Amino acid sequence: MPMHSPSEPRPPFYGRTALPALALVLVLVLVLGGCASGPQDNLSLVPAQLDQQTSRDGLFTQPVKWSRTRPGCQGECPKLTVDSLAFPGHPRLTGLVDHALAAMTWVDAQSAAPYDTLDGFEAYYWKTAESRDEVQLSARTRYRNERLTVVELDAGQYRTGMAHGMAGSQLLNWDNTAEKALTIDNLLAPGARPAFDAALRAEHARWLDQHADAIDNRDNFNRMWPFAPSDNVGLTDLGVLVKYQPYEIAPYAWGQPELLIPYDRLRDILRPQFLPPTS
Repeated sequence: MPMHSPSEPRPPFYGRTALPALALVLVLVLVLGGCASGPQDNLSLVPAQLDQQTSRDGLFTQPVKWSRTRPGCQGECPKLTVDSLAFPGHPRLTGLVDHALAAMTWVDAQSAAPYDTLDGFEAYYWKTAESRDEVQLSARTRYRNERLTVVELDAGQYRTGMAHGMAGSQLLNWDNTAEKALTIDNLLAPGARPAFDAALRAEHARWLDQHADAIDNRDNFNRMWPFAPSDNVGLTDLGVLVKYQPYEIAPYAWGQPELLIPYDRLRDILRPQFLPPTS
């Protein structure tokens, strides 16, 4: 692999997705969230108001933000940056965010990570990191109301000697009252996964219609970057957000694509409690 001289800036975090780590995050969601059914179907968890209104009623958050280099290191040193969140009064959600961010740093699908918290990862990282390694971990709320909190987790890593870094993201849907994470199976009506994938495929086609690169040669683009279903979903005030990793359905220059399926296209697909009330 090409090396970078000390005078060069650290490469950006892009190029390969940490898919094994994201799979582990989904396992954590299942363990901490369980597979129990959601609230009663006649009680909507998605109010009709927009995010600017509903977010005022969401869970209180506190920042967990710091940046460090290896203790005692001089000169070129590995760096670790965390820009995360804690949820006072909600230790299960705070713990899930901490666990998930730590899990996203581990990309070896053949073995389990030797840590399961950010503190554990930091101790491991300082023992193993090389001089120009850098890790950036972040969590932010993408949507929240009195009953739901949707958190986006992002992890970027560069390891000394790599041509470029690795990046990945994960959306977590949290039921504030039940204190559990909601997987896509919790959100969808029984047997509705094919219909959801069809709605996502239709939104994907509309999204491609907005990009000249895809319009000019759609057949070639579809061969290079075919549609892919995804479990990485988040509830919002307008619909279900689906976020993809770099290179998953488009070239790197397109970033991390986000597709939004409006709620009016998800009637009879989402469980009723995850649809805004109709007027």
